[in-house]
Amino acid sequence: MDHFDKTKRAVKTKLLPWFAANKRSMPWRTNRSPYRVWISELMLQQTRVDQATPYFHRFMKRFPSLKSLAAASQEDVLKMWEGLGYYSRARNLHKAARLIVAERGGRFPNTAEEIIELPGVGSYTAAAIGSLAFNLDLAVLDGNVIRVLSRLFAYSKNSRSSAAKKELQRMADDLLVKGSAGDFNEAMMELGATVCLPRNPDCGACPLARVCAGLKSGAPTDFPMKAAKKKTPHIVVGAAVVTNRAGEVLIAQRRAEDMLGGLWEFPGGKVEPGESVEACVARELKEELGINVEVGDFLMTVKHAYSHFTMEMHVFFAKIKSGRPRPIECQDHQWRAISELRDVPYSKADLKIIDVLEKR
Repeated sequence: MDHFDKTKRAVKTKLLPWFAANKRSMPWRTNRSPYRVWISELMLQQTRVDQATPYFHRFMKRFPSLKSLAAASQEDVLKMWEGLGYYSRARNLHKAARLIVAERGGRFPNTAEEIIELPGVGSYTAAAIGSLAFNLDLAVLDGNVIRVLSRLFAYSKNSRSSAAKKELQRMADDLLVKGSAGDFNEAMMELGATVCLPRNPDCGACPLARVCAGLKSGAPTDFPMKAAKKKTPHIVVGAAVVTNRAGEVLIAQRRAEDMLGGLWEFPGGKVEPGESVEACVARELKEELGINVEVGDFLMTVKHAYSHFTMEMHVFFAKIKSGRPRPIECQDHQWRAISELRDVPYSKADLKIIDVLEKR
């Protein structure tokens, strides 16, 4: 029996029983339905289980069914998603819910071909939903599964390359326990999340240790192989808390097609080379809202890391010298009392500004 056959047998006789005995309690693992699986899988993209759990509870309380989600406004959906990040996920699931109601009478698609056609659903999410909700024989490939497979077979190619991902997907497909795809997928992901960790794997607790080529090599953490990361870009942003005589604050809504589309923000933008932050604020508010402002006192600096860049946002108070706000390079604008700011959705960076404003 070769290494692959031994590994396949160990998956069935060791990994699946291990998972049955050791799986963590998660809200989407109970009362499982296609809708709950779909929402949980979208939340778990780029987000840890402990971070996603309170959002899942809150989201399900507000939108207990697919039809209730479809009937909501996008702003309501974004508000429930607020702070979870990667907001295109929320916009896509709202769009998909409306499509399912309009075209399928609210019945969730139950084939891989139909599921992957939904907005925001790629091959991983389609396999996860198909296997967990409909027991389709589909193997998932996420970061945890890539790490487990790379170590099991001492896979020495750059795991971030498209060619490597295709090979690893084939490995996952071949290892899949037919008829138990949901348990197989969750077991592989659970193993990667709790035992086969990136830096300090607990190889002594691993049900697949005896067939792990990475462990036998003496350096399991050498796998998966990765190319050197490029330096993360850093941007500096200027933003303004514009106030009026009534003490209200001006906020702007980002255009739907922009990053963080549909969210509200304190207006501003990226500082250009050779430009002071104050000059940036004045320019951006003129371009975005058609107003000339007097930039006043400094309020705070917000630092935030996104997936592909880091940001440093310097925030100033400002007052309008001339002009009336109108949406030129934004979707909408509003004047709101500080006590009413949280009624609409913001990014994490802008929520930090609200925190400070509320304490003043």
